[in-house]
Amino acid sequence: MSELFGTLSDGTAVHRWTLERGGIRVRVLTYGGIVQSVEVPDRDGRTADVVLGFADLDGYLRDPGPFFGALIGRYANRIAGGRFTLDGREYRLARNNPPNCLHGGPLGFDKRVWDARAVEGGVRLSRVSPDGEEGFPGRLEVSVTYTLDDDGDGGGALRIAYEAVTDAPTVVNLTNHSYWNLAGAASGNAGGHELRIDAARVTLVDADLVPTGEPAEVAGTRFDFRTARPVGAGYDHNFVLDKGVTAAAEAVAELRDPGSGRVLTVATTEPGVQLYTADHLAGPFGPGAGIALETQHFPDSPNRPRFPSTELRPGEVYRSETVYGFGVRA
Repeated sequence: MSELFGTLSDGTAVHRWTLERGGIRVRVLTYGGIVQSVEVPDRDGRTADVVLGFADLDGYLRDPGPFFGALIGRYANRIAGGRFTLDGREYRLARNNPPNCLHGGPLGFDKRVWDARAVEGGVRLSRVSPDGEEGFPGRLEVSVTYTLDDDGDGGGALRIAYEAVTDAPTVVNLTNHSYWNLAGAASGNAGGHELRIDAARVTLVDADLVPTGEPAEVAGTRFDFRTARPVGAGYDHNFVLDKGVTAAAEAVAELRDPGSGRVLTVATTEPGVQLYTADHLAGPFGPGAGIALETQHFPDSPNRPRFPSTELRPGEVYRSETVYGFGVRA
């Protein structure tokens, strides 16, 4: 189902698509590809929205900085110094997170209105990012498909599948930036959620949140989530998933709220997941009100030859898939 959600100042209409199946309801906006809400039941069958978001378009326009629920591109996370070199040519980007480029620049994919059409079980958003948009090379044709799966046992999953092609060498790294609070979006701090990540290494960062070098072992440190434990605070780090890059989405993480019994599982084709505990979140939500688990390639990969490559060349197809599964546990 699609409905008008609001209108931008230039008259562009923004629509909201509602996906509903098996007791789960997801709402997606054509503005920024935003996942506005995800409503799922708890162990007692009571439904709540478990992602942070706004009831109207003005909320997203007033408070764009935290990227609530947004589709991030062309490049998720940070590119150091707002520059990278590809095939011997240097490209300069906006330093919207000084001194770095963050999440594709000030007018990234999260602030664009996408074309939408219904597909079986969901909606497909698409747009063309022209050559030079936010400083990135190549004309990039992008589609992102959101579908809702029902497992037939009271649970389900939101599947996000990304595809892109280019007419010139470029770099691409796409993700979704939802903040999860399994107790309910308005329930306060989510630091008591229990988290497990299948990652024996993490990319440590400097004061500007750019990787300092080779990934470090998590054993014996606060980054060890290989066994589930409360998340706490103080994280904006990329975890190096043990499985690496895979052709099909594989389970890599689980988040659980002990109070409601709600469980979020994460499966992905990506080699990394950025854990962000939103310690400085302001506005209508307080610090730590949600936990972001952004599946992606590593920050600053265009400047790090030893990291998994984010290069995309003509004739190749960028494909990435992440599945957020929903269930309950006593």
